[in-house]
Formats: sequence, structure tokens, C-alpha cells
Amino acid sequence: MSPNPNSKDSSTRALARLKPDLHISGIAGFIFGICLLADFIGTSIITKNYPANQVLPAIWSIGWMLVGVYILFSLKVASQWEKAVILRLGKFHKMAGPGYFWMIPIVDTLANWIDHRVMVTPFSAEKTLTKDTVPVDVDAVLFWVVWDAEKAALEVADYKAAIAWAAQTALREIIGQSVLADILVGRDKMDAELQKIIDERTTPWGVTVQSVEIRDVIIPPDLEDAMSRQAQAERERQARVILGESEQQIAASFAEASKAYINNPTALHLRAMNMLFEGLKEKGALVIVPSSAVDTMNLGGLSGMVSLAQQNLPKDEKK
Repeated sequence: MSPNPNSKDSSTRALARLKPDLHISGIAGFIFGICLLADFIGTSIITKNYPANQVLPAIWSIGWMLVGVYILFSLKVASQWEKAVILRLGKFHKMAGPGYFWMIPIVDTLANWIDHRVMVTPFSAEKTLTKDTVPVDVDAVLFWVVWDAEKAALEVADYKAAIAWAAQTALREIIGQSVLADILVGRDKMDAELQKIIDERTTPWGVTVQSVEIRDVIIPPDLEDAMSRQAQAERERQARVILGESEQQIAASFAEASKAYINNPTALHLRAMNMLFEGLKEKGALVIVPSSAVDTMNLGGLSGMVSLAQQNLPKDEKK
């Protein structure tokens, strides 16, 4: 979701930025434990052998404590994907890591740890008006990576929050410049435009955007119902158009077939008799013949002959 400056997480991040990141490594802690053990054992031995001398055990103890504390706060270990920003007396000194490195306590400050892995930031634009004044909710996800750790640490206070805000602002701008139909259909185009806009804003921070993907577009329920009815009406219209085109093709086929019977009445007569025969041979069939065809082609006598022939057939053949 989009960052909320009033949330507890944002307050925690802001408070964390005020405190130095000590980032105590396990190796430094182990060496510090060894120093404490050497301090305890050495102090016991010195006290036992020189009970009257109180200065020597104190020097031994303080010396080992100083060595242990120095190693604890000086030895740092960065993971393979990390780099540490080191400030010396408030000025940028170097980028350290990955691996182990040393710092001078008090003089050096570990300002920030930069992660060079691909980061994922979800963001959204709620109740944003499109170009045709339709309120929509859009959820998207941003994939980005830090390519310059020095810029990410020094150019912007909190580059992760800044990237999230820049992405959300760019998404609102794109929605305001697009109509609803383009948002619903042209998601790939919106992804490319968002990537270009966000990348232009984050490049000065040492961050590059790899891709932007829109996950979901939510429209008002009333508009969703209206669009569903519109789509249903469009499908019905297409079905009627297809039916009309089919009727045109059938009529054209009949018109082409009729040309063969214009100057050949015998062929037309034979075709009519064939159609009548096909209709009468079906059991219980009812054939309706125009009166003009009965008069011109003598179909009345022909149908009577067919009926008489059916009556004279044996019972088995009638069945």
C-alpha cells in the first residue's frame, strides 16, 4: 500500500534514522566475549599471585575492556548484497563492503546500509478521477534497484519512502491523463509510461526502475453493471449482424441457383417433383405447395398418383 506519514511504521523509521546503526557483527561479539573471558581469568590470576598489588589487576581489566569495546564497535561485516556508508567527522569518507571492514569509534559514523538487491514496493491510487471523470482504485507494484549507493545515501533522506511517494504521484498523473477504456485495455502502455516517469525522478537518487506492473483496477459497482449490460448488448448486436449476413449469403446462393432454371422449365419441373417426393416419402409429412406451382407443373395429378401408390403398397412397406 502507499506510505502513510501518520502511521506508526513511518514514525518508527523516522526515529530509527535519528539513532546510529551500530550493526554489531557476530564475529565482533565473539571476540568481545573472548576479551571479557581473558579479563576475568587474568584478573583472578593476578589477584591470587599479587594480593597486595591493586593497580595491576585494574590496569589488566581496563586494558582488556578497551580492546574488547574497540573491536566490538570497530569490526563490521557487510553481507554480499550490502554496502555501508561511512562518515568521518560528519563528511563522507567511503563506501565499505561487502565483507569485513574497520571503523574508528567516535570519529567514524556508520550512516546507512544500502541494499543492492532488487526491491519491491507496492503502491496504489485510491478514488482517482480519470480523464472522463470516473473514480477508480488502481493497485500496482514497483521493482527497483540501487545502482549508486553513495547517491542513495547522500541525495535523499529516506530513499525507500521517496520512491514510494514518487511512484504513487506518477500513477495519479497517468490516471488523470487517461480515459477509463485505455486504463482497462492498455495496461502494458501504462506500465511503460509509469516506468519512464518514475525512472526519471529516481535516477538522481542512484535508483533505477526495472519494471512497473499494474495489478488491479477497481471501478464503481454501478459503472461495472452498466459496462456489463453494454457488453451484453454489443454481443447481441453482433449476433444479429452475423444472422443478417448469413441470410444475405443464403439469398445470394438461391439467386445463383435460380439462374439455372430460367430458360429450362423441364429442369425446374424435375426439381419440383424431386422436392415433392422427398417431402411425401416421410411418414406423416405435410407438404404445402403454392397453387401456381400446382397449375403450371401439374403437381396436383402427380401428388394424387403418389398418394394412390402409397395406398397400394403392402403393409410392411408402408411401415
